[in-house]
Amino acid sequence: MQKQKGKKSSKTTKPVSMSKKSSSQTHFDDQKDIIIVDHLSKSFKLPTERSWGLKQAIFNRLKGIKGYTKQEVLKDISFTVKKGEFLGIVGRNGSGKSTLLKILSKIYTPDSGSITVNGSLVPFIELGVGFNPELTGRENIYMNGAMLGFSTEEVDAMYEEIVEFAELSEFMNQKLKNYSSGMQVRLAFSVAIKAQGDILILDEVLAVGDEAFQRKCNDYFMERKKSGKTTILVTHDMNAVKKYCNKAVLIEDGLIKVVGAPDDVANQYSLDNASQKKALNDDFTAEHEAVSELKVNLLSPAQITPHQEIKFEISYQVNQAIPTYIAFSLTDIDRNIWIYNDNSFDDMTEGMGEKKFLYTCSLAEVNDIKLKLQVSVRDQHDQIVAFADSKNTPIILVNRKDIADDDVSAKDSATGLIQRNGTWKISQ
Repeated sequence: MQKQKGKKSSKTTKPVSMSKKSSSQTHFDDQKDIIIVDHLSKSFKLPTERSWGLKQAIFNRLKGIKGYTKQEVLKDISFTVKKGEFLGIVGRNGSGKSTLLKILSKIYTPDSGSITVNGSLVPFIELGVGFNPELTGRENIYMNGAMLGFSTEEVDAMYEEIVEFAELSEFMNQKLKNYSSGMQVRLAFSVAIKAQGDILILDEVLAVGDEAFQRKCNDYFMERKKSGKTTILVTHDMNAVKKYCNKAVLIEDGLIKVVGAPDDVANQYSLDNASQKKALNDDFTAEHEAVSELKVNLLSPAQITPHQEIKFEISYQVNQAIPTYIAFSLTDIDRNIWIYNDNSFDDMTEGMGEKKFLYTCSLAEVNDIKLKLQVSVRDQHDQIVAFADSKNTPIILVNRKDIADDDVSAKDSATGLIQRNGTWKISQ
């Protein structure tokens, strides 16, 4: 995958164009691209030192000391969102995701480039932003609705749905400061998702509320996906991207690295993250003069399906005439457990010189899993004489690609480690 490259736009910064549904219904319906991000760039000035008084400030200026550094957060990015798409935006912390959403929501102004939004947009970027603890739940709904650009009459039409979803009907006349944190989250989230806008923006909100409320939110997202309502979701949860989204964007260091199918984007993100992690035994060293130059080379792709082979080559140098063999494990990165182990004990090597091993296997019964290949060289007494370092610890992602998007049962079962193979017998 290659990072997005593009010629810097010569455009000056344009304000985000947004139109209310009531005033642009005809244009909105005829518009394929509901959001257009065109060569967008954004940077921030970060202070490096503090000027103590006017004299110091003048001195710094004369010396050419700016007192700040420029941090480029978004670098000439472009993409479109079509009407009805459920778009997932992923990337590591600091990649520029939240900055992008704040520009979409008119909180930030871009340095260059433009964003065009054809329809009313409801942002939900930070839980409870704009809520007043001294006001009642009811008053906060109307105030928050007004901040989102809705009239009193429009909030009236949404009010009952908001309260019903939040399950807070008996508390609406109480001040928000008397709510528990969970109740506040439920209310804020319910206002955002029940607001009747054309586009809903959600930033890291999938963990809101208790388990029951999360199930309710899951049902809402599935319903929203089926209804064809435009949604933008920023999340670190790759299962959510695969489950809800029909398009995804991976942002890395302010650039678009991948845009396309949710599975492809989510898998690339998982691979990138896994590759950043050190092997479990990175700090382990097996200092033994008998063995050196241990190398592990993954010959199969880093991303495979369960039915594709895993193939790798191991080589090392034996400096003393001792028997050696290989032991390895495929370790689940998320669960930190061994999934698959094997060894060459029955084919122990003899003599000095270079030793090479070729190994092939498959994990046909697993669902999605992130693995690291950990290799050691051992002597005839089962003592480790060499252990592969992090540079020689390949990362492997096993992902199923045989499940249709509309096969809800199969997708749900595939959240487990092992592929389903049971049978049901139902008696009534």
